Amino acid sequence: MISKKNIDKIFLIFLVSHLIVWTLIPALTNTNLPLDTIEALAWSSKLEWGYYKHPPFSALVVGVVYFIFGSYDWIYYLLSQILVTIAFIYVWKLSLEFFDDKVFSLLSILILESIVFFNYTTPEFNVYVCQLPLKAMLVYFFWKGLEKNDKKYWIIIGIVSACGTLTHYSFLFLIFGLLIYFIFLFKNKTNAYLKNFFLSFFIFFIICFPHLIWLLENNFSTIYYAFGRSGVNDKSFIDHFYNPIKFLLKQIGMLLPFFIIFFYICSFKKKLRFTKINQKKFFLLSVSLIPLLIVLAVSIITGAKIRTMWMSSFYLFNGLLLFYFFYKQINFKKLKTFYYLIIFIFFLSPLTYLIVSITNDDKRTDYQGKEIARLVQTKWDRNFSNEIKIVIGDEWSAGNLSYHLQSRPVWINDLKKLASNITSDQGVIYTGNPKVLKKICPGVYGTIKPVGYCMIGTK
Repeated sequence: MISKKNIDKIFLIFLVSHLIVWTLIPALTNTNLPLDTIEALAWSSKLEWGYYKHPPFSALVVGVVYFIFGSYDWIYYLLSQILVTIAFIYVWKLSLEFFDDKVFSLLSILILESIVFFNYTTPEFNVYVCQLPLKAMLVYFFWKGLEKNDKKYWIIIGIVSACGTLTHYSFLFLIFGLLIYFIFLFKNKTNAYLKNFFLSFFIFFIICFPHLIWLLENNFSTIYYAFGRSGVNDKSFIDHFYNPIKFLLKQIGMLLPFFIIFFYICSFKKKLRFTKINQKKFFLLSVSLIPLLIVLAVSIITGAKIRTMWMSSFYLFNGLLLFYFFYKQINFKKLKTFYYLIIFIFFLSPLTYLIVSITNDDKRTDYQGKEIARLVQTKWDRNFSNEIKIVIGDEWSAGNLSYHLQSRPVWINDLKKLASNITSDQGVIYTGNPKVLKKICPGVYGTIKPVGYCMIGTK
């Protein structure tokens, strides 16, 4: 049994260990950054208020990191783990508001290690990893805002809500859950609450407004991309039943280790008493279960496919939810086994990642991006005197060049205009189908299988 006076130290050791392990393992075993990270870095080469796949915040984050540190892969693995760590810290802070005994706070955090979305998938910085600290912060500050009704909390709520929505639109499901809680629990509160609530909404709107303008100017491309990914446009009647059921089964499968470990340490010899849902229980349901039910309802109504990763950041409060509801059922005699299981998963997960990374040599992270960039730069220097300022092509081939080349060229995903609108003094490289590029390339052509490169520069 862990001594209560050591709980804070155990939590700190857990955070530091998680951060170090999940930074080092991918940094030492991966040759190249993962796809989503390269994609975000490609977008960040030219910051805008939106991109055809996602809103802009994740690109802004890696853009700032690149501006400070440059193209060191380990930095972006560290970035992901810092974001995960911040999320854990705010879940911990919230748990202290709910439990008198810190043991339950520690258990609520440790059990998250059994969810793959908080370990194995985290080395790949993407919109979902970027959402983790924002969701944890929003829920914590929303609780504090309602508890204290201090204006500073509501200002933070507005800022964090906007940043989260500008990371991925699925953040709105959490906002809706909190809104439902606010309406039901605080509809009879004083005007001071409403004033602060609208202050928060005003800040949210002001920050999101430029993205709304971008959406109008770009024909809502980000939203249409989401619709396309969900298969709404091609749905059939059966999809209204098949897709929600498939969604639920996938979520249960992903959370199975979590549920097995939790209910293993429960003892239901004591009769369960379903008392009236109090304020704290309703709050935890609002941030954990209600967003899930909203997503399920959307799938039932529209027949949409819900991608598994879309829900990856929604399970941050699952440990807190279950331990708060069932804390009287916890069998403390089984906690020693619980700790062993968590330690086992803590080492098994990175070990699995390590083995997969070493034994499987055809992954995206085995791409020789740095070497390809070196070869491209060498050929460029032999033929041209100016810098490479623009790379055109898909996020992977062209995005890797944008990231690895020292001149940090701007990435553009538009091959339709071809070379007719590009001047040689801009220093441009087209990437793409070698058969097509070879025929139309007005500059120097080369191939690094399976991609063709057309270089247009100043002699």
